[in-house]
Amino acid sequence: MRRAIFPGSFDPLTMGHLDIIERSVSLFDEIIIAVLNNPDKNPMFTPDERCEMIQEILPSVKKSECCLLVESFAGLTVDFAKQRNCSAIVRGIRAVSDYEYELRMALMNRRLEPQIETVFLMAAEEYSYVSSNLMKQIFTLGGRVEGLVPELVEAKMREKLGLGVRF
Repeated sequence: MRRAIFPGSFDPLTMGHLDIIERSVSLFDEIIIAVLNNPDKNPMFTPDERCEMIQEILPSVKKSECCLLVESFAGLTVDFAKQRNCSAIVRGIRAVSDYEYELRMALMNRRLEPQIETVFLMAAEEYSYVSSNLMKQIFTLGGRVEGLVPELVEAKMREKLGLGVRF
C-alpha cells in the first residue's frame, strides 16, 4: 500500500490545500491529512476544529480508490509519518521561497528517516499566492476570501469572529 501524509496547519484550509489533495489522490492508496498542532502559529481554530472542518469538506474531493483520513499531530512530521507507516510526505510549493524552505525540510527529513520520500506538487496557478496566514489576515481586516477557502471554512471563520451569516 502506498501511504502518504499531507501535513500542515490548515488554519484555515484553503482551496490551494484542496487542489494539492485532489491531485495527490492518484499517486497514493491512502493519504493522511495531518493537522499540525503548533500553538506558536497563533491559530484561529483548534486542531479538533480544523480536523472536523476538513472531514466535512473531504467528501467533495474528487478521488479514485484513494482513502483520505484526517488526524492531528504534534512533533516532527517525519516521526508522525514513520508511526503511520507512510512512504511519502506530500508538500505543496507555491513559489521559489517555498521551494527553498521545503528543500531544507525534505533533506532533513531524509537524514532522519531515509526511507520516507518527500513529493512536491506545484500549486495551481490560481492558488499560487494563497496561504492560510494571508487568508486569516485578509478576512480579519474585512477582505473577501470567496473562492480562496471552501464555503464551510468561510462560514466557520465568520462564526469564530462573531460576524454572523453572510447573505
